[in-house]
Amino acid sequence: MQAVKITEHGDTDVIEYGELPDPEVGRDEVLVDVKAAALNHLDVWTRRGLPGIDLEMPHIPGSDGAGVVTEIGADVTRFEEGDRVALSAGVGDLRMDDPTLDPNYHIIGEHVPGIHAEYAAIPEDNLIPVPDGVDWEVAGSSSLVFQTAWRMLIERAELKPGEKVLVLGASGGVGHAALQIADYAGAEVYATGSSEEKLQYAEDHGADHVCNYEEENFAKWIRAETDGRGVDVVVEHVGAPTWRDSIKSLTKGGRLVTCGGTGGGAPETDIPRIFWNQLSILGSTMATPGQVDDVMELVWDGTFEPAIRDVLPMSETARAHEMLENREGFGKVVVRPDSEL
Repeated sequence: MQAVKITEHGDTDVIEYGELPDPEVGRDEVLVDVKAAALNHLDVWTRRGLPGIDLEMPHIPGSDGAGVVTEIGADVTRFEEGDRVALSAGVGDLRMDDPTLDPNYHIIGEHVPGIHAEYAAIPEDNLIPVPDGVDWEVAGSSSLVFQTAWRMLIERAELKPGEKVLVLGASGGVGHAALQIADYAGAEVYATGSSEEKLQYAEDHGADHVCNYEEENFAKWIRAETDGRGVDVVVEHVGAPTWRDSIKSLTKGGRLVTCGGTGGGAPETDIPRIFWNQLSILGSTMATPGQVDDVMELVWDGTFEPAIRDVLPMSETARAHEMLENREGFGKVVVRPDSEL
């Protein structure tokens, strides 16, 4: 088969698209004929190299994708050949109430080979049915960011109707999902972006107030917009460049919920502000199977809509990485096997 492969950690020149052996299907696995897949910042970090993760090279990236079942393992009971499926990439012990807290929890595409290939062998527990009529680009680009944002806001931050929410980078992957979910939950939504086009997108998809963070400090903007109060919840996924201002944006008793640090993972923090204002700092990773089902039903019925900035052949995956790193456009970058185009 043809597949995207990372030959070593480094810049985009370590990405190749070429021949690899067809995957072998285990007893609990399903062979997926991949129709569309999408990139996340996780793919960029995996390519660069993450501390403590020793990948076997060449590595196939990709934690988002969808396609058609072409073969099932002997123990598979949930799917049949011809079924339409999408990947839910988190792998944990399903006997636990919350598999994301499994000490051995890992992510397909980050810790083990992913789905950016013509074919992928995926455990049946990591596949979700895709209804007829859902475009492959939507099916292949929704799962990771919408489940992440749903868990952040609905489960971890316990967002309530009428609360004020600040979504950073509202045109990015997690950001544009969080924007829609916060609006759906009945929150008053504040959003940041780096261009008028991105801010217009945010307003069209649920933002009540927008701020160009390239032109003004968003923490000062939040204080002005809320008469000095601050917001109840901040959706953080940038890290070092925004961390202190995110904390400054919170009202007393507010909650900061974070799923990553695309701009740096070791920020300076303001401990006195945290304890004096009794703030909560909440980490969040992926979602439980039930949470995935809840949010993806709202994607499938069109309540939530993934923004897709471009669709490229998999042979141009290096270019797709550059688009994410350079913050070009808004939404997800989708790649499709060259044989599908």
